Amino acid sequence: MSEESERQTGGGESTLTVLLAGGVNLAIAIMKAVAGVITGSGAMLSEAAHSVADTFTEILLLTALRRSGRPADVMHPFGYGKERYFWSLLAAVSIFASGATFALYEGFSTVFGEPVEQSSPIVGYVVLALAFAMESVSWTQAFRQVRRGAAEQNRTIWKFLRYIDDPAPKTVFLEDSAALIGLVLAFAGVFLHHVTGSAVYDGIASILIGLLLAVVAYVLGRTNLRLLIGRQADLTVVRGIREYLSAAGEVESVVDLQTMLLGTDQILVCARVDFDDALSAADLERACVRLAAELHDEFSDVTEVFIEPVPRSDPELRAAVLARYGDIAKRYGR
Repeated sequence: MSEESERQTGGGESTLTVLLAGGVNLAIAIMKAVAGVITGSGAMLSEAAHSVADTFTEILLLTALRRSGRPADVMHPFGYGKERYFWSLLAAVSIFASGATFALYEGFSTVFGEPVEQSSPIVGYVVLALAFAMESVSWTQAFRQVRRGAAEQNRTIWKFLRYIDDPAPKTVFLEDSAALIGLVLAFAGVFLHHVTGSAVYDGIASILIGLLLAVVAYVLGRTNLRLLIGRQADLTVVRGIREYLSAAGEVESVVDLQTMLLGTDQILVCARVDFDDALSAADLERACVRLAAELHDEFSDVTEVFIEPVPRSDPELRAAVLARYGDIAKRYGR
């Protein structure tokens, strides 16, 4: 499958990661819900809500992957790439609204409500063990995708997750990591309830699961918010574009360079360039067309390029650039 085809269908590996996570979460949600009813464990029911929230999240991510791949049209000349960020933001909200809220409610109800007798704890242990094994399969796929992406960009995993422009693998990876931690918390709650006879431990486990989900929802929500409102491209790519334009024979100086993520692997480049004054109008036109084409070829994620010829001595333009970038603008000689 070509790069363009993968972009329009949502990306092969991201789709596989999301589908695998969705199928696993649905099966686990049913198991946990049954075990929660049988054992009377609030932590188990909280984990069931956790898995239900994760299942809804995968549905939203699949929607994001499909809808964001539609080609540009008259109403959306830059395409639908940012839809991926919108649906992923809704996925983060669903984690908090359904998973975290239910887990916190269940936890406080267990701690401060009427004591609940635990029954058949062995069922809970078996289900939690099976759920951990199944979640590990999904987590392994998500981790492999994240690790591969980090290696391709020569970055640590955490730095890669911080700057990634595809929310799907980050969402699944954090979801599955939270799921594994949540299962450990649920096991601790069920075990301590079993050993001590006190449901307080079960309730505390539910509260911790709710707080864990709230943190994950916040991190993912913040990530998608930044992407949705228009984050600049990776700084390594921005520096590469600047250096490439500055090295062109017709260019005297790159006065201003703005980039924005239009979607996953889609970058808009707007450059204000001071060209050699000896160029004719025809030479200037040819230089702009050639440089735009070369940027497309040199940087695979660059999809749109706009180059505006400007004089670097213009005081209003210089003031605007300095106001936007501050000391960084001075460092680059803007």
